[in-house]
Amino acid sequence: MEVRVLEKTQLYPLLDKLIDEVEVIGVKQKKGKYVYEKLSKGSEFCPDFDVTVQPPKRFIFPPRESILKFSYKENVVVDACFDDKYQVLWEVHPYDIKSINLLDLMFKTTNKDEHYLRRRENTFIVGIDPKRASEKSFWAVMEADKIERGFDLMLTDIGEEYTVTVGTQRGQKMLDRYGIFTKATDAQVQERDKVKKNLKNLCSPERKLNFSLEALPYLLMKAYDADIWKEKAEKCFSCGSCNFVCPTCYCFDVQDKVSEDLKYGERYRVWDGCLLQNFAVVATGENFRKERYQRYRHRFYRKGLYIKREYGEFACVGCGRCAISCLSGIADPIEVYNEVFNYLKGAVIL
Repeated sequence: MEVRVLEKTQLYPLLDKLIDEVEVIGVKQKKGKYVYEKLSKGSEFCPDFDVTVQPPKRFIFPPRESILKFSYKENVVVDACFDDKYQVLWEVHPYDIKSINLLDLMFKTTNKDEHYLRRRENTFIVGIDPKRASEKSFWAVMEADKIERGFDLMLTDIGEEYTVTVGTQRGQKMLDRYGIFTKATDAQVQERDKVKKNLKNLCSPERKLNFSLEALPYLLMKAYDADIWKEKAEKCFSCGSCNFVCPTCYCFDVQDKVSEDLKYGERYRVWDGCLLQNFAVVATGENFRKERYQRYRHRFYRKGLYIKREYGEFACVGCGRCAISCLSGIADPIEVYNEVFNYLKGAVIL
């Protein structure tokens, strides 16, 4: 992939030009936390964040989204709702790009989700390599410290400049359009590679699995009836916080809202989460995961086994958001999976 260079003095003016032309979503700092929001000027750009409260997926897969609107006067009229607005997601870390790649795969497999796919097609992604990691991050363990696809452009801070790695043709077109990017020298490319090589060292060395990542699905297959699921779930509030900050959770509920005169209505979808008490309730009233420990266990199996088995990728990218948001302190995948490993070490089946 072609590599160019952007002088840091050119960054804010470039962002200001983009903001004048298109909606740009970037990271802002609020009350000591980092959040993705619409940028109104280039100087709001916050390049050295560790992790955001919510992942950038909310701008591709919104928490609430209209699917269709309908009306009934003489005849029933149904209109599908699509958001074709073009947007730029600026400064997305590799682990979040990896999660978006996984969402792309899940939303286009079997039954294509046109609402997601059209918004994704209209989203230009500018990635940025992190300069530091949050206390709970473990993305290096999940092999999400580097990414080779899913971005249009990727920025890497090498001191006085950013190297800009081109990921797509539309990324190349953007560089050519503004004309402020110079060709990277061999020394600058080498410095970029050095920075990328060190990314795995940004996470705390204590944030690690006590076994190889490849062994995780096999450990979970043996630990389905382990006591730890009930023990840890005793503290679970079933609040779904871990679901709603996860960059790879994609479950949703579809609802209808109808006017009082029954002439107008909307069908929309909202995020749903497997930790919520009624998530697995069906029309007959049966709840297939009625107990808290069943819902708690299911989440870790989705992240470490089920999605891996179905799509070939782990559904955890090590961002640490679930561990940060959990009031009970029981959502940390590193702690839970290591406890599973310790349980199996003492079990005859291992």
